[in-house]
Amino acid sequence: MKTAGIICEYNPIHNGHVRHIAQTRAMLGEDGAIVCAMSGNFVQRGDFAVFTKHARAMSAVASGADLVVELPLPYVLSSAEGFARGGVGLLEALGVCTHLSFGSEAGETGRLLALADCLLRADMPALIGEELKSGISFARARQRAAERIIGKKAEDLSMPNNILGVEYLKALKESGSVMAPLTVRRFGAQHDSDGAESASKLRRLLKEGMKPWVLMPASAARVLKTEVARGRGPVFMEDAETAVLSRLRMLPDESFARLPDASEGLELRLRRYARTMPTVRSILESTKTKRYSMSRLRRMQLCADLGVAA
Repeated sequence: MKTAGIICEYNPIHNGHVRHIAQTRAMLGEDGAIVCAMSGNFVQRGDFAVFTKHARAMSAVASGADLVVELPLPYVLSSAEGFARGGVGLLEALGVCTHLSFGSEAGETGRLLALADCLLRADMPALIGEELKSGISFARARQRAAERIIGKKAEDLSMPNNILGVEYLKALKESGSVMAPLTVRRFGAQHDSDGAESASKLRRLLKEGMKPWVLMPASAARVLKTEVARGRGPVFMEDAETAVLSRLRMLPDESFARLPDASEGLELRLRRYARTMPTVRSILESTKTKRYSMSRLRRMQLCADLGVAA
């Protein structure tokens, strides 16, 4: 029997996710199985999951997954590379997955495998370092470094699902995994955008007090409506802001120095503003520079709050 692993967050699940599960199963055959490696109560963008991990796992099973396992927190609160390594490692360790399935804008593994090979070149770190000297973000520097080697083909690195797909392929190659890659073309809204098939839009609607159930599969909506009725969601960072700020302000200096991604004085900026700014948002906005993405800072802040060290 063929079994595909999917690394996911389903925060919350929507119709695009369900289409991915269904198309993956179709590629495997009728007796194919789907195993999801899913983030827990916190997510890779550096935020609280909008519903608990148990509710999101139930919604995934109700929508076609056969099994959901939890991706450990340190991998969740990591870069795309760390997130991918953790997910691939977890699925490989289960010993049942024959394939790894992921969505991408490219819709074909060949283009993404070429990018993965490019990024794994021994000279790539030096090339990225050269590009970083201009003060651009790491993501942009990496794309420009790849363009120096493979030209316009590196444009695929500008698309968020492609980026994750490339990281999955890198992780497969580096770990010597036996899982074969499958990709399903992603249509419509981009990751973290506000389109109809977007978890970001669903979170926004929930935050505004709306009921976006028609934008997700009915079976999953029933699970999440029950959570709302029982007062167990939706959950947002602002709901715990006092606790988050209190925790940050009590941390000793050495705790900031041990944070993942603490480098180039970034941890000093976070420590300074955590002790002087009145809200989580103002801390992050004050800490941010052109070089570092807001998602990286959110993950760093959340690692500080949860005691996750490098």
